[in-house]
Amino acid sequence: MIKSQITVKLLLANSKPLLLRPLISGPASAAFHTGRALGYQKEVHEKWSKTLLETKPADDDGSLNAKIDDSRFVVSWDHPSATLQQLHQVSVAHHQPKTFSDRIANKVLLLIRSSFDLITGYHHPPKGKEDDPRYQMSERKWLERFVFLESIAGVPGMVGGMVRHLHSLRLMRRDKAWIETLLEEAYNERMHLLIFMKLSKPGVFMRLMLLGAQGVFFNLFFVSYLLFPRICHRFVGYLEEEAIVTYTRCIEDIEAGRLSDWKTRKAPQIAIDYYHLPTENQTMLDLVYYVRADEAKHREVNHTFGNLDQKFDRNPYALKVIDDKGTPQPSTDLSAPKPTGWERREIAA
Repeated sequence: MIKSQITVKLLLANSKPLLLRPLISGPASAAFHTGRALGYQKEVHEKWSKTLLETKPADDDGSLNAKIDDSRFVVSWDHPSATLQQLHQVSVAHHQPKTFSDRIANKVLLLIRSSFDLITGYHHPPKGKEDDPRYQMSERKWLERFVFLESIAGVPGMVGGMVRHLHSLRLMRRDKAWIETLLEEAYNERMHLLIFMKLSKPGVFMRLMLLGAQGVFFNLFFVSYLLFPRICHRFVGYLEEEAIVTYTRCIEDIEAGRLSDWKTRKAPQIAIDYYHLPTENQTMLDLVYYVRADEAKHREVNHTFGNLDQKFDRNPYALKVIDDKGTPQPSTDLSAPKPTGWERREIAA
């Protein structure tokens, strides 16, 4: 009996979160990943030469500019696999505002987008003028835009998850699985930032801009989420729409030869490990396709959350129903995409 309890505890402690990853198939899957994690820890322990107490800060600088062995990192939340067809099918889409709150979220996003474009020196080219020098984006400009975008995009999921977590503790009741999805969204966006930081080293000015932008945005979003969570999710859905526009244009630049080096340059190792990129698809172009697919899933999730009752509806991406009667339902991977979000009438109760 004691042995079975220990086994159950190990499986629960190492079970996978649900967003952006297939559901756990059963105890065998959990046991496999438990064994893999313990095996990794044993391997690292055998290589120890000193303890943390004996380590000076300079010996293991955790800053993004430090040269750190990426093989030491363990990916906490595995990323789901995706076919090339699924990655290439992601497209630009827009949720048409239907209510007054939708229009508010859209207008606020457009205001922030114009400021963001100004800071990163981005000018979206009219159709047919992609080769006009006035609209050209260099590799440095693209990376600066990605770094700035992902440093802000990682805020909403963490704020939403934190607010709902505290709300659940305060009221002593279940959250219907919203917390897990929101926190994993924040984790995924931070992984994007860590990946692009391997390619770009922001200067003092950019770091100050990030500090100011994050400080202002975090506090505004926190207060807004306390008062109007549905509008906040709609806003994030519109934010992700703009992220997809950005990454789609970058892909077009790469494939048109304006960033030809990214067609063959190998992606950072941290990206290869996180996305489990196959050997034949490890270029920067492949990486941008994967990142865009992540943003597409965030777009769908937040537009769906914006359609749900914030207090009573379950999170359909994490809390599944036993019998959905064979109808398509929200999924954590790209198997059932719904770019502008699922309506309540489409989701099984």
